[in-house]
Amino acid sequence: FCKKKQIAAVRTVCSHIENMFKGVTLGFQYKMRAVYAHFPINCSVSEQGSLVEGRNFLGEKYIRKVRMAAGVTVENSKAQKDELIVQGNSIEDVSKSAA
Repeated sequence: FCKKKQIAAVRTVCSHIENMFKGVTLGFQYKMRAVYAHFPINCSVSEQGSLVEGRNFLGEKYIRKVRMAAGVTVENSKAQKDELIVQGNSIEDVSKSAA
């Protein structure tokens, strides 16, 4: 007979452990698309999939660089135009890098 907060804490730990098993066996994958109306956004991947450079965002000349978290790689999709695929073992790191 536990309280609600204790049950919630136990289930949170169980979910983290299940996500760790799933990440090591299968891995996590997020797909992102560069959507634009007027200025085409150019996304390039460099440094062996650990850095994404975004050019021409809202017509700016400034190059926006986003470094991926440790253990996360990114690549351009071969099937879809303007799509990036973010992959890794940790769901927290993959989702933070995709955001």
